[in-house]
Amino acid sequence: MDADAAIRAELYRLRRRLPDLSGAVLGGVDGLMVACDLTAGDPHHLAALSAATLGLGHRFAQSAGHGALHESVVRSAGGCVITYPAGAYGLLTLVTYPDSNVERIHPEARAAAQRLGTMVDSMRHATTMTTTIPTVDPTAPLAVRTPMATLPADLWAETGGLRPPGLH
Repeated sequence: MDADAAIRAELYRLRRRLPDLSGAVLGGVDGLMVACDLTAGDPHHLAALSAATLGLGHRFAQSAGHGALHESVVRSAGGCVITYPAGAYGLLTLVTYPDSNVERIHPEARAAAQRLGTMVDSMRHATTMTTTIPTVDPTAPLAVRTPMATLPADLWAETGGLRPPGLH
C-alpha cells in the first residue's frame, strides 16, 4: 500500500471509530492539504486555517509557559474543529457534530495523529532526499524596488490619467 492510500485509509478508519466526527483533514504545517475525508466544507481552506490556528495555539502555550501544545479546539454552535500536531510536518484537523463529546475524541485522535505524523514525516523525508535545493550566491545583489515617486510622470497617461487607488 502506498503512503497516500495508507493515509486515506487511516482517515477513513478514524471517522468510522468516532461517529461524532463529520470530517477529517490531514494538512501540512505549511497549510497545504495532504488528504481529507470531509463531508462538507473546503478541505484546502480548512488545512490552511488549521496551520494558522495551530501556530497561534503554539504561541499561546509558549507565552503562558505551558510547554508543548497538544491540540487546538475551536468550539462553535455547530460543533468543534480540533487540530492536532501530526509529526513534525503534519496537522490532523477533525470537524465534529454539535454536542460531540470532545474528551472521548482526544485519545483516539491523538493516536491517529501520531500514526499519520509518522507517514507524513517519512513522505517529507523521502521527498527532500530526492530534491536538490539550488545554492544561493550570498554575494549576488538584492532585488531593488522602484518607489512610485521615481516613476516617470507620464506613466499613467496610457490609462487616461487613471491611477491606482491611493495614488494621487
